[in-house]
Amino acid sequence: MRNAHIISSGSYVPERELPNAYFNELLGENVSDWLEENLQIYSRRWCQDDEAASDLSFKAAINCLDNAGLSPEALDLIIVATDTPDYISPSTATIVQDKLAAINAGTFDINSACAGFVTALDVASKYIRGDDQYNNVLVIGAYAMSKHLNREDKKTVTLFADGAACVLLQAIEDKSKGFQASELISMGQYNSWMGIYGGGSAYPLDAKIVAANDHKLKFVHKFPKELNPVTWSSMARKLNDRLGVSSDDVSQYFITQLNINSIHETMDALKQDHSKAHTIMHDYAYTGSACIPMAFHDAMSKGMLKSGDLLYFIGSGGGLAFASAAFRL
Repeated sequence: MRNAHIISSGSYVPERELPNAYFNELLGENVSDWLEENLQIYSRRWCQDDEAASDLSFKAAINCLDNAGLSPEALDLIIVATDTPDYISPSTATIVQDKLAAINAGTFDINSACAGFVTALDVASKYIRGDDQYNNVLVIGAYAMSKHLNREDKKTVTLFADGAACVLLQAIEDKSKGFQASELISMGQYNSWMGIYGGGSAYPLDAKIVAANDHKLKFVHKFPKELNPVTWSSMARKLNDRLGVSSDDVSQYFITQLNINSIHETMDALKQDHSKAHTIMHDYAYTGSACIPMAFHDAMSKGMLKSGDLLYFIGSGGGLAFASAAFRL
């Protein structure tokens, strides 16, 4: 009867705040009006030069553990979901474990881009359900994409930002609470459409890569605008079918926070009020693998959620990768 239950959350964003007006000056044109009118983005946070994904993760983790009243030594596993790691190797999770002094925790990273946090939720839940060694698992979504932005590319530099958030999963003996169902989908045919392509084994970092900005985030092709809403709503309906519930029974939908219009289209397809998909991109722009736990923590902090609520987490990211997970608080 073991199951994985969310007992606390935590979040952290860098102190450096950049309003839209910053990019008007940077790019020499008015991009603020478009960001506000079309995406409802007003501001975002970027790391300082000496700040990395592990620093954001560590501070979010401390927030989460404090909220749970749990010491780092009680952690059995730390999973960091990120595609902006501190290094190619070693993993960012090992750095976080060291900073926390979580001496009893195993560690690993997950990179399924911005679907990473929900993928990590799925994996962490199955560790707890399948092995009684794992009773307290910290799942972190971390994003430091400002480090990989081309300051001259208005398609990316205005949208992407930094942050980290996490949840603590704890083993309980009650499958009516906690993890309920999940699904992972990949559309690998899109792997060359968006990404950071320089610096890995396919294109090792050299002067040519740097000159072409291939070590920076690039949108190579424009994705079909219906792709996310169609896939997200389909995944939500599959969760409904597996759980024997309707969309009306879901208290909140936490969805990748890249485009508010795609979120609204998804809610319209599910015949749900837009207020049931809590959003935080207005103040933080797009924070990738951190955006879903950031939205969850924000909702928790504002008293929007209660025990017994059914929650759907639905993420998507480059690759393409999609992940969904249903939890009951």
